[in-house]
Amino acid sequence: MKLARLASGGAPRVVDLFSGCGGISLGFHRAGFSISGSVELDPWAAKSHALNFHGDDPGQVALHGRSRDMTTLEPDDFCKELDLGSPGEAVDILVGGPPCQAYARIGRAKLRDIANDPEAYKIDPRRDLYLRYIAWVDRLRPLALLIENVPDMLNQGGHNVAAEIADLLEGHGYVARYGLVNTAFYGVPQMRDRVFLIAYRKELALIPELPRPTRHLDLPQGYKGARSVALKYVDLLNAGSYMSPTTDASLQGAVTAEEALGDLPLLNGDDVTRGIRRRGPETWMAYRADVEPSQYALEMRRWQGFEAQGINDHFIRYLPRDGYIFEMMREGAEYPEAHRLAENAFKDKAKALRLRKNSQRWKELHAAMVPPYRTDTFPNRWWKLIRDEPSRTLMAHLGKDSYSHIHYDGSQRRTISVREAARLQSFPDGFRFAGTMNPSLRQIGNAVPPLMAWEIAKVMRSALESAVKRLKLERRLSVYG
Repeated sequence: MKLARLASGGAPRVVDLFSGCGGISLGFHRAGFSISGSVELDPWAAKSHALNFHGDDPGQVALHGRSRDMTTLEPDDFCKELDLGSPGEAVDILVGGPPCQAYARIGRAKLRDIANDPEAYKIDPRRDLYLRYIAWVDRLRPLALLIENVPDMLNQGGHNVAAEIADLLEGHGYVARYGLVNTAFYGVPQMRDRVFLIAYRKELALIPELPRPTRHLDLPQGYKGARSVALKYVDLLNAGSYMSPTTDASLQGAVTAEEALGDLPLLNGDDVTRGIRRRGPETWMAYRADVEPSQYALEMRRWQGFEAQGINDHFIRYLPRDGYIFEMMREGAEYPEAHRLAENAFKDKAKALRLRKNSQRWKELHAAMVPPYRTDTFPNRWWKLIRDEPSRTLMAHLGKDSYSHIHYDGSQRRTISVREAARLQSFPDGFRFAGTMNPSLRQIGNAVPPLMAWEIAKVMRSALESAVKRLKLERRLSVYG
């Protein structure tokens, strides 16, 4: 029935669980899917999703922008609330990234037993979200589904949880495969390793595949090491459900930080005041007229349905102590070097002022010039972008300090802005984020890069179209006997 609807020209309908602000939704939207609804607990992220996918009608924004809790929400109630129709008929594709940490020490047989018990999710709240996801799969019976998660799911307490999920889905009527990919290979100006699991209903006779890379990058040693640890429990000789992504050194290099950010307005960290936190029409800014935008920048400006003539959200954190350190740091430098630069600058100034060591004025100057953090723990708590390379991974805690992404242009003496974080995550300039600076940065750091989601969505759309063509052929053959 769902294939017949697609065969008649209907767009595939997506429900996004654990949607965040909508990184996966945006990629699927661009590939021609219809975003029917989402489930998200964070109220700011839920509102952002509604603003971008249901923003023409204030009533629909209010309806879709509600915070929803997967631990209590039932699929039938969700479909009824959003007027989607019968649960078994309403959804073609289910996407999302349920947490899997609670399954590190559970074997495949036990995992199947737990998932097949409709009351099991009540036993351990940590398992709740994952079991709820499986329950929604059973009730909605999507043609296909996508699960996204961190690389650690391949090696949690000695378990390859992704393989266990794939095995579990096989018992629920799906053919499932998973793979570890880095988004820099797919046009995102950011090195971000993530696991993607794709599954199709067995009736479709489809084998999941990953998209082919569009770019090439020799990953830094730190990323290579982390990938080796993550892949320790993936048997590449008998991989089963693992999809090994291809690489092609002849492809164009990865999109760089400067290609992503170079056309955005200059901001001087010294000019920021503590009070600027909210956006509005008065905060709109034009693109730089003195910089030729890169192809990536043009893509972010011209994304269909999210076009922009300039930007909002170009806010930066108020960090008056550290601007001079940002300026002195080399591109690619981390916190130990930043701390050393600050100490040297402090000593020079204290000497010029003839301050006695450990005097009150000496201590006050030290506190005003030198960050207080230790240098032997978390050296990458500070990092300055390298203009000719893609960014490091953006994390959710970007909303708390943003020192992990200092702008490569030292003359601007600052960390990246909300809009610059969105650019590094491949959100188009017309995409809106609800809330002030901190929740906006958290939403961006938590998101799946839309360009990565788009590449996967195109592959899944093509697979579904092949199933539709097969259905049409079977109908013709049945007509002609």
